[in-house]
Amino acid sequence: MYTMSDQSHITVAQAGRIGIIGLNRLQAMNALTLDMVRDIDRALDRFEDDPTIDRVLLRSDTDRAFCAGGDMRRIRTLSLAQNFADAEQFFQEEYNLIQRMSGYAKTIIALVDGVCMGGGLGLVMQCDVRVATDRARFAMPETAIGFFPDVGGSYFLPRMPHFGGFWMGLTGAHVAGFDAQTLGISTHMLPQDDVNGFESALGVPEAALDTVLESFCAVPGYQSGMLSLAANTMCFDQSTLCSIKDCLSKRTAVGSESARKTLDKVSPRSLQETMRLLRRGRDASLKDCLAREFEAMQRAIRHPDLAEGVRAVLVDKDHAPCWQSTPVLMQT
Repeated sequence: MYTMSDQSHITVAQAGRIGIIGLNRLQAMNALTLDMVRDIDRALDRFEDDPTIDRVLLRSDTDRAFCAGGDMRRIRTLSLAQNFADAEQFFQEEYNLIQRMSGYAKTIIALVDGVCMGGGLGLVMQCDVRVATDRARFAMPETAIGFFPDVGGSYFLPRMPHFGGFWMGLTGAHVAGFDAQTLGISTHMLPQDDVNGFESALGVPEAALDTVLESFCAVPGYQSGMLSLAANTMCFDQSTLCSIKDCLSKRTAVGSESARKTLDKVSPRSLQETMRLLRRGRDASLKDCLAREFEAMQRAIRHPDLAEGVRAVLVDKDHAPCWQSTPVLMQT
């Protein structure tokens, strides 16, 4: 058994030949802090050097949420105080962790039950196996708070089929079930009632990972909902924000109308930054994407839209932000 400090919001344990990292900041839906990022990194150090461990399981210790993202309330406080160095330190170490996970020596399995957004999704997408329960909900809602989909979002979002990543990143749309698997977010689906049995089976020393996955996880087939997903993402193949909005305005589907209204409501500056990063990220490495995201983060934490967006969505929760940026017809 590995132990962390009493103040840690990460639990670390071993079951058979599997190392377990549990997110345990229950009162904040496991929103990531700098200490949590560092504790996850230390746990990966321990597991990597331990010959008795073959694979790592990343999970939540609560069934309420997997991870609601980074602690953006804290980032807002630092930005308002113009303490940009501490804000940048959080993102630098978070991005370093994501890069490290992408090349980790042992198989990492993410077990997602409940909400998984922002920084949580950034961690999950670097796991080799991504198991989602029927209660898992995925989103990158950063444009609503005056930010942009970071944590490697500019790498994995533009690689999703049907331009689903552009749709998710620009509108903050939530996906679940077969939609998440169609977009490549999850690799396997698991009934929530089978979580405990699945975790126990993973820890059996002689159990092959593929055998456990085949025994517990659903096999996707054709789902009529996939047609709705394609309809929602259709207009996001356009090359500019202006042309995306124009395409959406000509469609009568409920999903198109909802997406258009969202694009009119979220931070214009965030939309422009997001579109630029996603288009540049399609053919870039994860390392290059994270470097660009770091530069974009430095701009964002110094712009008033971030503090205002976090206030409106996470602090006062009036969902009525007053953006200081204005729409621009962006071509690149």
